[in-house]
Amino acid sequence: MIATGLQALLVRVYYIVVEPALALPAVWSIADITDLGADLGIVIGAWVGVMMIRRGRFNRGIQFFLCVYLLTLAANFATTGYRHAPPDPTPTLLLAIGGVVLGRRTLWTVYFAIIGCFALGQLGDAWWLPGPRHPFWWSFHALPMLIVAYLMVGFAIDCTTRALRQMLSDAVQRGEALARTNELLKTEMEERERTQNQLIHSQKLDAIGRAASGVAHDFDNVLNVVLGYAAQREQLADLGTPALLNAMQGIELAALRALTISRKLLNFSRQEVGVSQVFDAATAVAELEPMLHQLLGTYIQLECRMPAIELPLQLDRGQFELMILNIAANARDAMPEGGQFTLHLEADSGSRSVKLTLADSGTGMSDDVRAKVFEPFYTTKPFGRGTGLGLSVVASMVGAAHGSIDVVSAPMHGTTFIIRLPIYGAPMTSSLLDVQTECDAQDSLAKR
Repeated sequence: MIATGLQALLVRVYYIVVEPALALPAVWSIADITDLGADLGIVIGAWVGVMMIRRGRFNRGIQFFLCVYLLTLAANFATTGYRHAPPDPTPTLLLAIGGVVLGRRTLWTVYFAIIGCFALGQLGDAWWLPGPRHPFWWSFHALPMLIVAYLMVGFAIDCTTRALRQMLSDAVQRGEALARTNELLKTEMEERERTQNQLIHSQKLDAIGRAASGVAHDFDNVLNVVLGYAAQREQLADLGTPALLNAMQGIELAALRALTISRKLLNFSRQEVGVSQVFDAATAVAELEPMLHQLLGTYIQLECRMPAIELPLQLDRGQFELMILNIAANARDAMPEGGQFTLHLEADSGSRSVKLTLADSGTGMSDDVRAKVFEPFYTTKPFGRGTGLGLSVVASMVGAAHGSIDVVSAPMHGTTFIIRLPIYGAPMTSSLLDVQTECDAQDSLAKR
């Protein structure tokens, strides 16, 4: 529309410059006045239509432009006739604008208006315009051809715009469906985020509960020792002061183990590691023997075999003792009707390490259970009696000490744990280095 408005104005200016006599005749005829008025009408109709569109009245602006253009076309045909009209593609342009922009009804309305303009021009040639006179119907000899030609043009535009409108309608429907899908996806994402937050909160609570269960597991072992001494208070009183002193010493050791556990819990929140120290493994086991007696009870025989030589280790002594206590507690649960628990400490000259063998005569384990025995939170005990953290903690402690741990077991043939820890001052052998990789992985799992 802007181009049409500019074209009419520029063509008029061009004719004024090139052919001023024709553009500005001395005597103005009706045809000259109509032609000038048509140009002004097209310019005004185009720019007014553009302003209406800019103000949001799209259909009204297009309809106003088409009406003004068709009126100027009819005026030109009425004053100049059809036979003097130059070839003009404007009618086809009007059909295209009406069909593509406003739809089928406007398309065929414009079609009939254009045919009416042609008929008006031919009627003027036959009745009131000057020129050679022919029979009345001869002036309309081109009208059937124009009707068929523009009918084909209108039909082509109608079919094209129909397909285009169907595509646009499908695109709008897909856009609306996509918008609904986006809204649904947004809602699902928000719901998923809420669910994820709830899951994270649940995992935090679960982790806190499992950590508390693990600490309770270690404290349970220590408290069982204290309760064992307390249950024998009358027998100890009959045995005299030395027995009471030994019992108080055992209670003191148990309290020290509990203090070690609480310090581990505090260090866990601070991301600190245990304090390593050099100590004799045989001395530590000998001092731990009374506590093992109380932990295992009266129905389980304890046998401790230790060498006469010193076996120096460098690690946290509390962790070393907790390794033994955890395995002993599992052995006690595996022998509910009594049995024998053997603790054998010796030097393994082949790997320059201390070999600690802990064996029980309990129910033993199948191959499937033995393969998962060091996995965190894996337990075969009933609910409320096991957390599945005892042996995983032992494995992580052994791994942190650059040692190795193996288990040998079979159903109804007891269980044997073999722990190897490097002797202080001796280089690590390749076998311990190989096992260290597996222990590091177990340590990582236990921490998670």
